[in-house]
Amino acid sequence: MHQTVETPTVEKGKAASSRDGETGRKPGLFWYLILGIYFGIVLTKSEAISWFRIQEMFRFQGIHMYGMIAGALAVAALSVAIIKKRRARTIYGEEIYIPPKEMGKGFRYGVGGIIFGLGWALLGACPGPIFALIGNGVLVMFVALASAVVGTWVYGYLRPRLPH
Repeated sequence: MHQTVETPTVEKGKAASSRDGETGRKPGLFWYLILGIYFGIVLTKSEAISWFRIQEMFRFQGIHMYGMIAGALAVAALSVAIIKKRRARTIYGEEIYIPPKEMGKGFRYGVGGIIFGLGWALLGACPGPIFALIGNGVLVMFVALASAVVGTWVYGYLRPRLPH
């Protein structure tokens, strides 16, 4: 009897995978979902999604959110340093390259920061916790999510025409 053996096909930049793990199976999207759920729980328990905490921050009445932001910046800076030093790779085996930041004029950063900050203060949520708020039953955040997606699309469309 002739038995055919199926070999997995590999797209450019992606590792082959099989159920038995013989070809170096990489983690799938399932683990990103689990990490996202965990992150949402952390945001909820730390009160980062609390409208009252965000208003407290913008009114300079408490340091709770400032401490969380400082901690996030420290973790991000350390993570980027480790990625660069160890020449980390993606789940597909490609080296992660972080290009050097080209600093422009401060005007565009100021205007962008003001727009972002006003939206954050008026909405009571920055883009990160929107999904956690939806998961916690604050369904009006679907409007915020849709607005964020449309705003991102508009920026992507207009970006070639904007001064950079």
